[in-house]
Amino acid sequence: MPNLVMEYSNSVDERVNIQGLLEDLHNVTLRCGLFDVGSVKSRSIRYHNWLVGEEGDSVDFIHISFELLDGRTEEQKRDLSRQLMEVLTQQASHVRSLTVNIRDMDKACFQKVIN
Repeated sequence: MPNLVMEYSNSVDERVNIQGLLEDLHNVTLRCGLFDVGSVKSRSIRYHNWLVGEEGDSVDFIHISFELLDGRTEEQKRDLSRQLMEVLTQQASHVRSLTVNIRDMDKACFQKVIN
């Protein structure tokens, strides 16, 4: 049930193949061996409005939020984070801010319906 969400500033859209990047990040998740392949979900969100420090919207960014059910080791999560960042830096090194955050979800509180 992992969810990869790639958030990015609209200024990145002209210089990065967003769909290609999302597919490559998705493939990292499929191949990492930590998840049932059918449960992996990836999507992107383009932001038109953002602010960074005192530089306002002049700083472009790509941020990966990755949520997964708890139970993976710190090393497994660090390795996944490194793999995702490698793809980001290979395809978007000219983007000023590249970040990845992996966060555990509480299994006891997570709800899911599949029809």
